[in-house]
Amino acid sequence: MELAYIPSPSRGVLYLGPIPLRGYAFCIIIGVFVAVWLGNKRWIARGGRAGTVADIAVWAVPFGLVGGRLYHVITDYELYFSPGRDWVDAFKVWQGGLGIWGAIALGALGAWIGARRRGIPMPAYADAVAPGIAFAQAIGRWGNWFNQELYGRETHVPWALHITSSEGGRVPGYYHPTFLYESLWCVGVALLVIWADRRFRLGHGRAFALYVAAYCVGRGWIEYMRVDDAHHILGLRLNDWTALIVFLLAVTYIVVSSKKRPGREAVVEPGVSDGSADGTEGAEEAEDKAEPEAVEAAEAVEAKDDAESATKKS
Repeated sequence: MELAYIPSPSRGVLYLGPIPLRGYAFCIIIGVFVAVWLGNKRWIARGGRAGTVADIAVWAVPFGLVGGRLYHVITDYELYFSPGRDWVDAFKVWQGGLGIWGAIALGALGAWIGARRRGIPMPAYADAVAPGIAFAQAIGRWGNWFNQELYGRETHVPWALHITSSEGGRVPGYYHPTFLYESLWCVGVALLVIWADRRFRLGHGRAFALYVAAYCVGRGWIEYMRVDDAHHILGLRLNDWTALIVFLLAVTYIVVSSKKRPGREAVVEPGVSDGSADGTEGAEEAEDKAEPEAVEAAEAVEAKDDAESATKKS
């Protein structure tokens, strides 16, 4: 008898009349809101306008959802196009199945389109939203808990996940909660990026690259623990190879970018001077206004001294 374990929800959907309220979808929606909220705060702190992150997210989020689904369907095509399968199921996103690699790749394309329309450098935008994306992934992983999917090997640790569903070839039992491992790892990645960005003033896309590299490290060992069906290449799961390749690309970008473009962007949004995004004046503007006022004050003091001298002589 297991005295401690993580229970699975009895169902992943509730109905408000005829309207289904799915836990998987809610996790994704909440994650998007958190990413936009935090990204907006970081964008303003870097000198951008409030609302810019949300405007670009209007492009990035739909592209990301399509990309995530495409990656999943392409890499697990047998689930939808094998004999006895219904290809229409490929469109049923609410049943789970969003590949983060496709979501980030196509989401970045959408963000690039939105940023280009506003004349904003894409690397600066990516740096601002990087930790928010990690937090969004941490929240989104709980959608797998609602669907009782993507768990690890069988185990009897106190934090084991109790799978109760037998649908889709599941075997009820106690398994490693890899969704929870990845969720906690993503929180750690977000905090790491925030700390490193403050400590080293990362710019030109390096904060985003750090997020990508750190996530890949965690995804590698978590992916190795999973027991769901996946394609293997030379004994490793496809997503392990993807994580390794993307990690190397991210690290290479950090090294090369640091040499070619050290420091951080001085201006991240056209028409917004440094420090004026929140209504405050930039240092140069304040100095320009203060200089004539100082001259006028000095002239007034000099005139007063001349008047007193003239009074004494008389």
